[in-house]
Amino acid sequence: MKGEKSTKSSTKTEKQSTQPIPSRKDGALFFPDFPTFRPNLTPKQMLQMGSFGGTYFRQIHSSITNMDYKDVHKEFPDDWFRGLDIKKMVTSETCYHEINKYGVRAGSSLYAWERSGWIKPQDPYGWFQWYCRFYMGRRSPDDQRQVDRWNNYAGERRGRWRRNLVGKILKANTNFDDFNVSPVIRQGLQHWGYILTKKDFMKHKKNMV
Repeated sequence: MKGEKSTKSSTKTEKQSTQPIPSRKDGALFFPDFPTFRPNLTPKQMLQMGSFGGTYFRQIHSSITNMDYKDVHKEFPDDWFRGLDIKKMVTSETCYHEINKYGVRAGSSLYAWERSGWIKPQDPYGWFQWYCRFYMGRRSPDDQRQVDRWNNYAGERRGRWRRNLVGKILKANTNFDDFNVSPVIRQGLQHWGYILTKKDFMKHKKNMV
């Protein structure tokens, strides 16, 4: 039988510990216990930038937990959502790609994430839900896997989509912030808590040219 979880019970996982909210170091967030995990966007910034077309924290049924979830965003600070139209920019059933920073549709569906084995029961909404909780200090047995996923996607050394974006900018012989170059990749990186900076671009450029 299907159940339903509210925000109060959805935060509980086994073997959790807590850490303080991270500070910034060299422009990126720094987590002392996971020093290679260096996103440069906070969850609040991501939400305020119109990520996920407004649908991320919509009501869902999870095939992983066989539970229904709604109002999950309410476990996070009100300040993250200040000024946002919650129904359109946070809990919408319809994806409004025009509210994304780059005005494009990016990312896969929850169903695709579940089928790929990327979703664990503790965070039925996926990586961004994990990141929100990790940022707020929660630590769990799933952290290393999620950090590895970030490193493979957007990290400095292994992040193939960060390097892919830099390569496309170099090929186009344009500026790092020319948003006409690969807006979908840029939006995808934003969904993983990263936006390309001039400093990072110049570092990669030096290594790639």
